[in-house]
Amino acid sequence: MDVSSETTAPKFPFPFPPYPIQEQFMSELYHVLEARKVGIFESPTGTGKSLSLICGSLSWLRDFEEKKRQEELLALSVGDSENNENQGTDNTTSATASSAEPDWITQFLHKKEEMDIKNKIKEDQIQRKKKEERLEQMRHNIQLKFASKRKREEEDETMRLLQLSRQMLSGGGDGMDLEHGEEELVLAEYESDEDTKKQPEFDEEEDLEEEHVTKIYYCSRTHSQLSQFVHELQKSPFGKETRMVSLGSRQNACVNDEVRRLGTMQLINDRCMEMQKKKHEKKTEEPAGKKKRESRLTCPYYSYEQMQFLRDEILVEVKDIEQLVVRAKEVKACPYYASRFAIPAAQLVVLPYQMLLHDSTRRASGIKLKDQVVIIDEAHNLIDTITGIHSSQVTGTQLCQAHSQLAQYMERYRSRLKAKNLMYIKQILFLLEKFVGALGGSVKQNPNFQKIPQDGTTLKSINDFLFYSQVDNINLFKVQRYCVRSMISRKLFGFMEKFQGLEVGIPIKENQKPGGFQQFLQNLNQKGQAGAAEILDERSEIGQPRIASPLMQIEGLLSALTNANQDGRVIIQLQGTVAQSSLKFLMLNPAVHFAEVLKECRSIIIAGGTMQPVSDFKQQLLISAGLSPDRIVEFSCGHVIPPENILPIVLCSGPTNQQLEFTYQKRDLPEMMDETGRILVNLCNVIPGGLVCFFPSYDYQKLILDHWEKTGQLKRLAAKKKIFQEPKKANQVEQVLSEYSRCIKISSQSAGHLTGALLLSVVGGKMSEGINFSDDLGRCVVMVGMPYPNIRSPELQEKMAYLDKTVPKTSGVSAGRALLENLCMKSVNQSIGRAIRHRGDYASIVLLDHRYSRPAILSKLPQWIRNSTEIKPTFGPAFASIRKFFQMKKANSTLTS
Repeated sequence: MDVSSETTAPKFPFPFPPYPIQEQFMSELYHVLEARKVGIFESPTGTGKSLSLICGSLSWLRDFEEKKRQEELLALSVGDSENNENQGTDNTTSATASSAEPDWITQFLHKKEEMDIKNKIKEDQIQRKKKEERLEQMRHNIQLKFASKRKREEEDETMRLLQLSRQMLSGGGDGMDLEHGEEELVLAEYESDEDTKKQPEFDEEEDLEEEHVTKIYYCSRTHSQLSQFVHELQKSPFGKETRMVSLGSRQNACVNDEVRRLGTMQLINDRCMEMQKKKHEKKTEEPAGKKKRESRLTCPYYSYEQMQFLRDEILVEVKDIEQLVVRAKEVKACPYYASRFAIPAAQLVVLPYQMLLHDSTRRASGIKLKDQVVIIDEAHNLIDTITGIHSSQVTGTQLCQAHSQLAQYMERYRSRLKAKNLMYIKQILFLLEKFVGALGGSVKQNPNFQKIPQDGTTLKSINDFLFYSQVDNINLFKVQRYCVRSMISRKLFGFMEKFQGLEVGIPIKENQKPGGFQQFLQNLNQKGQAGAAEILDERSEIGQPRIASPLMQIEGLLSALTNANQDGRVIIQLQGTVAQSSLKFLMLNPAVHFAEVLKECRSIIIAGGTMQPVSDFKQQLLISAGLSPDRIVEFSCGHVIPPENILPIVLCSGPTNQQLEFTYQKRDLPEMMDETGRILVNLCNVIPGGLVCFFPSYDYQKLILDHWEKTGQLKRLAAKKKIFQEPKKANQVEQVLSEYSRCIKISSQSAGHLTGALLLSVVGGKMSEGINFSDDLGRCVVMVGMPYPNIRSPELQEKMAYLDKTVPKTSGVSAGRALLENLCMKSVNQSIGRAIRHRGDYASIVLLDHRYSRPAILSKLPQWIRNSTEIKPTFGPAFASIRKFFQMKKANSTLTS
């Protein structure tokens, strides 16, 4: 702990007597918030981190609000007493100083300023009282619900009658050459290139709670983690009195089935925005004979009154996003917008990383960070998250598809598009053509059949890439703004959805030869459906939803290219064909996007179960963003488990005294793989239950397993523990874990030859994060070697070079070299932290590589592991310690049972 404070933190409300480390955590958190500092907090899983964050931060907020009220009352009482004293001297002053006009004016202005401050305080008190009364009314006036329901039913009936009336009054077709429903695919007139003030979302009435109270924004990585946090809040002493709102993306919060069916986030966002745009257009009478598709114009859940009603319910009772969606369906209101309306009055806002860390998303969500508190939980991947949000990649296939689709769109609607729309579409087509040219291809040919003469990777600065692509004369800021405002990607998707369905070609006129995308699809069909499926669903292997419209992905690249020249690099990856090649923007300086969050907030807490090594956070995110080092506080608490429940060992050599050094040059040697097998065979003889072994990569895991199978070591391992392997496909993880768990349970209940199971996993894979190997599922975790990232990666080399230029050396070590070690140790810490998950748990951790014994490496282990780590130069003493450790645990278990 680095911070000390003269003031002592209060006794924190807690649902049960807290552990000493929880009290230390909350006390330190309280002082960091009070001192307006930035804290990096590490609290291992199983130590009640979420509950400590809740009780510590909300205790501070409670005291902060109370102190503010007391200060206001004091200011009012002082102001009244000063006025009474000054009343007796006003006449004397004006008589004796009638000739001194400047003094009289100065005194008048001084009194006026005091009155203004006093009036402002009174006004704030009145507003606060109104809010409190309104919240109290919302809690008790149940009749509001029934009145709102009746009102909603009346509105529904009115809408049905109105739609029926329009259908009866509307004539036939509109006399155009467009097919039914095609009208909405045409781009509206683009009126301005300039940044105009955003029009208000609603004009029906003003929100009564515009002023943002002091609040805490709590962020985490996934919606399941956020829901878990909300459930902890519900069980805490603050569960009833806290005004909390859960924010989520439209993909998670939308209750309109028609919109949800679109699947991808970008399509859902665009369709929702399109519906709101239609809702807020001026209600003018439609020309005679004009007919529109009512079902796609507006959203039935986008009712201002119902959303205000739902907003009130949100502030009265703590709900997670799933509970909010269920309630929203009942009251027929949009939870996405209702939750946004609740932000100003909320004391606690729960939201995913991306919503807070991405500037435009933050503004669109109505989040204001000025003088607020931000808690970023599960923050071990924070740098990667910010980098990923602001990086982008597009393939040659996507570029060619987008060019062909957009060209056909322009040809079909050319006569109906205004000049400015045509100008921007032509600019986008020009950009796409030049980007494909940068990959060595042409948009006039099928990218699948355009061979690349030589594979390779080239990195360029943003400016160099724009010159190289010959697009430096295009204003990318205007093009990117046009894409966002015109929603051209949404229009283009609707166009392709209507006419082509991703498989059927767009109808072509007589005497017109098939070209562009039609020819592209025909070629794909001729070559077989497998090729088409591979291109049209190229991202499915990594578990991400396919972008239905390639232009949506390309918009991300255009946005990335508007970053400052020094903050990123463009990577031109040439591989096989133009279709397989890609353009990637790599964000090198995540601090530039985190700087605004730091600048605005009162205080930021970066928390996680494993935050070591913290130097990356300090240098790359905080100090690089301009934060003074004296504002940074580091806090790492121990584990709730007793020290005797963990046995971390650094093993320097194996049973035959072969030194363990899994460098890239040595790890493939037969003697190194043999020694690893011998170690595992010995460990399986004495370790009960489950043993999880992490390898540095899938390739090395396969290599060593093939070797063991040839030498017979795999058979010897299987004689003691049933062997499981981490699957490469995410949808198979649950099945493997279930079988692994069942095998361990059966082994513990029977007296057979099997002592449990061995799970072979990969660092950075699906088992190294988010999976809990508690109790018998993980009695031992073995780390084979040090999982350094691939030094040959052009992206990593560029990142290292960037850090060497911008970040000073630490203890004689360059920033690039420190990055390598930190990336390695972050992966190690995440993997070995899978075992100990609660107070009564116990496990051994075995690090197979003599390099772990170096002080610089040991210092980057979590404190609760580092303090107990034993360095064993030879295998014999290490094996004896492990055997004794588990014999004692077995004896203690027998005694307690």
